[in-house]
Amino acid sequence: MTRNVPPREARSPRGGASASQQPAAGAGAKSARPAAPTAPREVRLIGGLWKRSKLPVADKPGLRPTPDRVRETLFNWLGQELTGWRVLDAYAGSGALGFEAASRGAAKVVLLERDAQLVASLRASQQRLKAAQLEVRQAEALAWMRSAAPASFELVLLDPPFDADLFDASLVAARPLLAEGGFVYLEAPSLLAAAPAGLRLYRHGRAGAVFFHLLQREDARGTASPPEVQP
Repeated sequence: MTRNVPPREARSPRGGASASQQPAAGAGAKSARPAAPTAPREVRLIGGLWKRSKLPVADKPGLRPTPDRVRETLFNWLGQELTGWRVLDAYAGSGALGFEAASRGAAKVVLLERDAQLVASLRASQQRLKAAQLEVRQAEALAWMRSAAPASFELVLLDPPFDADLFDASLVAARPLLAEGGFVYLEAPSLLAAAPAGLRLYRHGRAGAVFFHLLQREDARGTASPPEVQP
């Protein structure tokens, strides 16, 4: 089954965040690293089967669950439902992105997290929601992605720690994992200056000090089409 192409005009996230499909010219926008806000104690899923269900957020330095308004924008871009998609949440943290994808119909969601306490929390949420399509692995994201089978996901979600320089390396590692027409989502403290080879910047936006990007895999001709998902 061929997914419909997400609409060209995406709704801006609530709260004043802006979104655009045009990449910025030249170098990435200069941005001070975001201050470390107080993380919420829980995060709410906003769509799909588990809408309004809550996930706990551990008191961990640098843990930043993706806000509701950003997740809403991302899944507007993707077309709301991910029926049959295979999804990788490479820096799972609270699990907000991966659980949101599963809630919206993804057939398989792999969550990677290296912190043992967070892994235990993710597995507890998985059991509570009876989320059989989720697989939680305690792993270092870059090493896992570099050894994973190619073309095995329609969507890779990247929200690495902002205090580590993992953004470019994570995009490069994610690219071979994408099925034809697949997407990779990236959160970063500055606007991506240029997409790595084999990816094109499809949409981007900003919410406070966080820049979020949706990139799509290009084929050998430098073009991209929506992922084809088996029914």
